[in-house]
Amino acid sequence: MEITIISAQGLKKTSRTLLPFSTHRRLRPFVAISTCPQTAGEDSSTSKSYITRVDDRGGVNPTWGDKFYIPVDASFLGNRYSCIYLELYTKRLFSGRAQLGWCQIPVSDFCLSPPPGGQVRYRSYRVRDHRDGTREQGILNIAVKLTGGELMTQRPLPAPHRESVESGEKGAASCQGTVIGIPVEMFTNMRVCQ
Repeated sequence: MEITIISAQGLKKTSRTLLPFSTHRRLRPFVAISTCPQTAGEDSSTSKSYITRVDDRGGVNPTWGDKFYIPVDASFLGNRYSCIYLELYTKRLFSGRAQLGWCQIPVSDFCLSPPPGGQVRYRSYRVRDHRDGTREQGILNIAVKLTGGELMTQRPLPAPHRESVESGEKGAASCQGTVIGIPVEMFTNMRVCQ
């Protein structure tokens, strides 16, 4: 799998990124990429993380264009819980790094129905707050290309569903992709009009 970290937009400075009495308050962002669960042959102690270069000039709208080849196998692509985990950090002048936020991208976003010939898919994802994931911290733009033998075709439906889809019955299930739901608890305070 080839992933290009293109750019980010509207990153927000957090209290952790601003040190007291610091003369260097500009963001110097970079991205760390990992897979979850680890790919074949890795355990948690040897899991590989890929890191972009630091963008010293971009500030809240950095650009990278860094491309990474991440080895994945059919079991990783076939696991519905597999994801690519992206963490955004800013490099501090004296004290290392501070996390700006993260995105968790389900592999199903780009492998259930791959484009023909391994074409590149461009995607944008919201960066979530590093503390609890509820606040938006900007947008991250990436490009993904499935390469070589990892191109996966869509999994076949169980027999009863396949027959209704193939026959074109009304109300038959659509096999065109995956929907990621929103937890019901988020809507408990909303009033329903009757």
